[in-house]
Amino acid sequence: MTRCHAYRDDALGDLDAVGLVQALRDGSVSADELVEAAIARAEAVNPTLNGLAYRDYDRARARAAAAGRFGGFFDGVPSFLKDNVAAEGMPTMEGTDAWEPRPAPADGDFARAFLATGLVALGKTQMSEFGFSAAAEHPRLGPVRNPWHPDYTAGASSSGSGAFVAAGVVPIAHANDGGGSIRIPASCNGLVGLKPSRGRLPLDKDMRQMPLRIVANGVVTRSVRDTAAFYREMEKLHRNPKLPPIGDITRPGKQRLRIAVCTRSVHREAAPEVRDLTLKTAALLEELGHRVTPIDNPIPPRFVDDFLLYWAFLAVALVRDGKRRFGPSFDRTRLDNLTLGLDRFAARNLHRVPVAIARLSRVRRITSRLAAQYEVVLTPTLADVTPPVGHLDPTADYEQIMDRLIDWVAFTPLQNVTGEPAISLPLTQSAAGLPVGMMFAAPLGREARLLELAYELEEAQPWARIQDGRSTAAGVR
Repeated sequence: MTRCHAYRDDALGDLDAVGLVQALRDGSVSADELVEAAIARAEAVNPTLNGLAYRDYDRARARAAAAGRFGGFFDGVPSFLKDNVAAEGMPTMEGTDAWEPRPAPADGDFARAFLATGLVALGKTQMSEFGFSAAAEHPRLGPVRNPWHPDYTAGASSSGSGAFVAAGVVPIAHANDGGGSIRIPASCNGLVGLKPSRGRLPLDKDMRQMPLRIVANGVVTRSVRDTAAFYREMEKLHRNPKLPPIGDITRPGKQRLRIAVCTRSVHREAAPEVRDLTLKTAALLEELGHRVTPIDNPIPPRFVDDFLLYWAFLAVALVRDGKRRFGPSFDRTRLDNLTLGLDRFAARNLHRVPVAIARLSRVRRITSRLAAQYEVVLTPTLADVTPPVGHLDPTADYEQIMDRLIDWVAFTPLQNVTGEPAISLPLTQSAAGLPVGMMFAAPLGREARLLELAYELEEAQPWARIQDGRSTAAGVR
């Protein structure tokens, strides 16, 4: 299988973010060297992967030169922001080219906290248009490709971040999740992706104003300790008193858990290959001493229609109010078929939206009852293996795109609605050699439990490394 990665003998090596912090502290590398290495890696693989939305290299170099003045645990570690949060001096294009870019005058709430951890943003990563699709395949901006095999999608709206972290460009990158877009690229690209509890991390104003706040910010990483360290550091900057603290999680937990396993989503049973991989993961959990019980999915089938209607409702304001939001250059004729189709669908069904939101708001009653019996729920992250580029072509008919989206993204939206945390771990691979994520969900505020379990599984079954395969990117080994 052909792979495209950027690992080489430079300042970054194959260290994760915590490893780079240690290297910075012992003086074996400098922040300038790390940033220059990450820039070189990005430029080497981007012609194949197409993960870059905006380069901000000069500002990153200046920040690296001042490393030590900003503070923060990750001071000097290179990273990327996703192209749907405000960052000073960078445009926010939301994965489209439907208006002229305008640099943001100031950091938004999330970027301000993200950068306060010391991470150095090299720019922004590409995403699907407004984050609506589970694959970034814009007709003019081009598809974001999977570094494990560039003929396949990198998955979800945080696809650029997922592709770049998996390819070794940076060890950690911003992602956010309104229907699975931290967990989906984690699954497709062989990464750790934790969608946190609602309110755990700051949101920019536009995301806070949603009637039902389904979006959560986070990161994708290659190691559990990087994810745990990121949440520890963010908690120092943004502490939500309504949630239990995560704290400093550095090792597996000792408690043996009651874990439910479910291979059927609200919409469908997982594909046979994915179902088998999920059951093998359940068997591993049993070997580790956890109590695993198969269950039927308790969520009513109408959840799919309600979530789709709310998802579509979010498109209406973006399409119909585009000139006010994005400036006079906004041109709705440049939007893709999925965005326009969602707008039309919602416009025909606006009278149903309040009832859909009310029903979605009650779903957590069901998961709360489930939490009284089980501490964790295991499902596959996605209902099928990663599809090839073109499967979710945004120029296809809306009905075809939506049918395929609902079929594939069948498990992840639940936690966006309930606000509960869930983590995708790259524990398995398909017969074709592509990563297949396993998802673990917990009650609201129990990220620490998920991180402890993730450490245990990472030790018991270390995930495959992309750099152990063959690479084709020019000048990259």
